[in-house]
Amino acid sequence: MTFIQKGTKEYRQASFSLFLGGFLTFALLYTTQPLMPIFAQEFHVSALVASLSLSVSTGVMAIVMLIAATVSDAMGKKQVMVISMFFTAALSLLTALSPNFMTLVIVRLLLGCFIAGVPSIAMAYVAEEFNPNGIGKIMGLYISGTSIGGMAGRIITSVLTDLFNWRIALTTIGILALILSIMFWLTLPVPRNSVKKTLDWRMAWGVYKVHIVNKSLMGLVMLSFLLMGSFVTLYNYISFLLAEPPYGLSQTIIGFIFIVYICGTFSSIYMGKKADQYGYSLILKISIGIMMSGAFLTLVPSLIGKIMGMAIFTFGFFASHSIASAWVGDCARNHKVQASSLYLLFYYLGSSFVGSFGGYFWSHFHWIGVISLISGLLIFGYLLVLLAQKRESASTPMEVNMNKN
Repeated sequence: MTFIQKGTKEYRQASFSLFLGGFLTFALLYTTQPLMPIFAQEFHVSALVASLSLSVSTGVMAIVMLIAATVSDAMGKKQVMVISMFFTAALSLLTALSPNFMTLVIVRLLLGCFIAGVPSIAMAYVAEEFNPNGIGKIMGLYISGTSIGGMAGRIITSVLTDLFNWRIALTTIGILALILSIMFWLTLPVPRNSVKKTLDWRMAWGVYKVHIVNKSLMGLVMLSFLLMGSFVTLYNYISFLLAEPPYGLSQTIIGFIFIVYICGTFSSIYMGKKADQYGYSLILKISIGIMMSGAFLTLVPSLIGKIMGMAIFTFGFFASHSIASAWVGDCARNHKVQASSLYLLFYYLGSSFVGSFGGYFWSHFHWIGVISLISGLLIFGYLLVLLAQKRESASTPMEVNMNKN
């Protein structure tokens, strides 16, 4: 195999293009999150309905990701990612032209279909094309692109909406996305180590069936649903809370509050190291406890208290997500890529379903209702970790004997 080697022009181009892919994909995905209060007001819909502008995208993306990975084996990884980025950019422009909310939701649903092409394939591209000794750095660069993109998409949208309006904001980001898509297409090296395969849906389904009967693995998969559902619910409706009295924050200020994502960038690395030292289950339980404490802190009336609560909640979420996803790799003895795909499927379904369902609690019980929902989800998640811990402990003696043999 001929790998992309560190220090070469090809390495720099590939690194840059993968960062662009992660940045652009998640910037476009989350542009509508800070706009939900504006959609609710302009289109005369409830908070629950307004949340569909994000939920339909993440929900459809979750399902299509399972298909896109298999399709890329037949079409080629670069081709699928390039098509994904161009169509996603074009659909972002169409979102800005939506004459009514129903049209906006339909366009965002289509965007979710096409946007799945990058996150479902990028990690496999890195694993196949780069020298194994440098994969960690490249993977970290791609993931940093996704987190920075998600944060930047929210902030840029909020600022441009305050300066002009939400349609100009989405149009500007769509034009920028088209430019970045061209750069991605021109700079990403054509894969040399991947072998095209014929589509075999029966074999693909057989692999997933093996994982579905793995109770420890499915416990963590269900946990991803609860964690992401809690996270998106808090961020969906905090915008509504901060836009109304007594806070009355502008879209720009609300957008910049998403900078607390930086806490997650730190926690995923720091708590991941602690999990290596003290075990997945202990640190995962602590991380969920941190999420719970952050959620409760947002009940404090002061704005500073709410921002601190968001920061603590975000710290705990990214720590929990990084540990749970790593634990999934340990639970899956074989076909780890498909196991990760299942995890991501439920992860984004949690974003979609719980993120929208939270609108009912906001509309009927206000912020205390949202935090009550999040608390219930996290308590259930804690119980799933306890269950996984018991299964892990039960398997330990067997593993020790195997090692001795």
